[in-house]
Amino acid sequence: MSGQTIVSKIALGTVQFGLPYGISNATGQTPLAEAQAILTLARSAGIQTLDTAIAYGNSEASLGTLNVSGWQVITKLPEMPVTGEESVRVWVRTQLNSSLNRLGLASVHGLLLHRPAQLQGPDGLALYQALLEERELGRVSKIGISVYGPNELDQLPATMKFDIVQAPFNILDDRMARSGWITRLQETGCELHVRSIFLQGLLLMQASARPAYFAHWAALWQSWEGWLKDVKLTPLQACLRHALGSPGIAKVVLGVDNAAHLADILAEAVGEPPLPPPGLAVEDSQLLNPALWKRT
Repeated sequence: MSGQTIVSKIALGTVQFGLPYGISNATGQTPLAEAQAILTLARSAGIQTLDTAIAYGNSEASLGTLNVSGWQVITKLPEMPVTGEESVRVWVRTQLNSSLNRLGLASVHGLLLHRPAQLQGPDGLALYQALLEERELGRVSKIGISVYGPNELDQLPATMKFDIVQAPFNILDDRMARSGWITRLQETGCELHVRSIFLQGLLLMQASARPAYFAHWAALWQSWEGWLKDVKLTPLQACLRHALGSPGIAKVVLGVDNAAHLADILAEAVGEPPLPPPGLAVEDSQLLNPALWKRT
């Protein structure tokens, strides 16, 4: 796979443009000037896709200020507070209108649901149909969902078809592959966009900087660090090449704090993907789901 092909698989995550995000983030929310430098470097490198969400603080507004016309922008709807078919339709329309206004765009490439479990509720069909309507109107090119794991996909009605599924995937978390969902999505023509390939930066942290909460997995960290020495890769190289080289993945969503961080990623992304040793992947949600981490 050529370097340009690899770069084209990268989608730039922009949660840091709106929030001080990530367990390894020591600098807070990315300033607007730095966000501009990141976008300039990303565009020049051949990255075409930006990932944002209504829930990402003022990320959408920051992107609108920076002018993202010409980018493939994907945003996400938050949890839906309304009920009733017409109310659902109006809510989706209103939320999308607000996103487009903040972004300064007439349409977006993708519109995903941040809470796809609502598709199983009494207003699930109305919500799905509202997404379809926005796609038919041309205000959205692709519709989809963002999930925390393959079990959420198992629970969705089989009649609901999506263009994009976003899910976590990294060297410790291969649930999408082991569940068979990567293959199933490929077969239906649905793009898989993966996130959390650094596990919010945890996989890039030195042992001395790792919060005490993660000492519970000391044996796993020892295996991780030993394997990196064996394959002669840095954590950044291993995480990037594993995700970008895995089959069935259309986009890898990467968030950065500054342009230098993005430059490092672009320099280290190209190379043969490593084959992780058996036993490195885990199922423990207390480790794989950052929402469950104890920060103190």
